Amino acid sequence: MFERIDILLRESGARYRVIRHPAEGSSERVAQVRGTQVSQGAKAMLCRVKELPGQLVLAILPGDRKVDFRKVAQAVGGKKASLASPEEATARTGCAIGAIPPFSFSSDIRLVVDPQLLSRHEEIAFNAGRLDTSIVLDAADYARIAAPLLADITADE
Repeated sequence: MFERIDILLRESGARYRVIRHPAEGSSERVAQVRGTQVSQGAKAMLCRVKELPGQLVLAILPGDRKVDFRKVAQAVGGKKASLASPEEATARTGCAIGAIPPFSFSSDIRLVVDPQLLSRHEEIAFNAGRLDTSIVLDAADYARIAAPLLADITADE
């Protein structure tokens, strides 16, 4: 997955850098080793929407926010969403939980990004298919390349 993303970003003329680091288990710790803020982290959550069997939603939000599953469902025309199991997430994305990047390479995984991720910082950061490798990517380049559906999917504070 890392190689696939690296090629995509290079061929698309993206402004990014790769950071190799020890595998970390929390958004706060990985932000520290990246030298970024937690809010720059692109938290990826693979969701099922009850009304859309067979279709999954890869919800991407700032690392310091919580997902609102109702908003995720509404963004794609449903009413109720839930988190996919870790086993299903790994099987469908090829990545372990925590290493799922904010890109969808599958027609049955819809990419939905909360606009706060792109508006709060000039760069976003994410684990690039591996827990020990991150990419820090220009936010405008990410939006251009990933072409996600933008929707408010964060829980109200």
